[in-house]
Amino acid sequence: MTDPMQQLLVVQGHDLRDTQLRTRRQGLPERAEADEVAAAQAALAERRAAVDAERHRLEREQAKLDDEVASLRDKSAHADKALYGGAVTGARELQSLQEEIASLARRISDLEDAELELMVERDPLDAQAAALAAEAAELDRRAEELAQRITVAEAEIDAELESEAAARTEAAAAVPDDLLADYEALRSQRAGIGVARLEHGTCQGCHMKLSAVELDRIKALPPDARITCEDCGRLLVR
Repeated sequence: MTDPMQQLLVVQGHDLRDTQLRTRRQGLPERAEADEVAAAQAALAERRAAVDAERHRLEREQAKLDDEVASLRDKSAHADKALYGGAVTGARELQSLQEEIASLARRISDLEDAELELMVERDPLDAQAAALAAEAAELDRRAEELAQRITVAEAEIDAELESEAAARTEAAAAVPDDLLADYEALRSQRAGIGVARLEHGTCQGCHMKLSAVELDRIKALPPDARITCEDCGRLLVR
């Protein structure tokens, strides 16, 4: 017949293994690395947003200049048409048209120079945006790789957890319900350890040596007597 206390130690072993596996699952090194990559992605996203905002500002300014240049070219074309179309014959009006065309040409030239300055200003931003995009792609690749590695590691640990749970259920079936309930209560109060061996007069749960009086008392008890550590209260197996 299986000794319930010895069997309870087997249950304890499976419970400890379950705790170890869950701790390992939560503390996978890939998980910490994935957090670092996520933080890098967030920081990079802010940098890209700042660069893109500046690029878009320059784009808007360039578009505004383009629109103004187009409008001025239309005005110049109309003035040129009026100048050479024959409809205007007065010397003063013709001179006024010539002056307007010249003024428009100067304004267009100034605007085109401003556009060139914007293009020069935007070039390094475009290069920076391309570099940041490449960096983001690499971080995305690393994040995906880590996610896959975490999934594989979790699946392996989950399989072990399932195996431990089945073995634990089988071992617990040989332990009386009241003893198992006491063990569960103690385990929840004593850092996951509800039963421990008594070796050389020392509780292996708290590593405290029992008093001589207590050891003599325990020796006088029948083999199936339920005993506990006088220091930590855990169940003891002789």
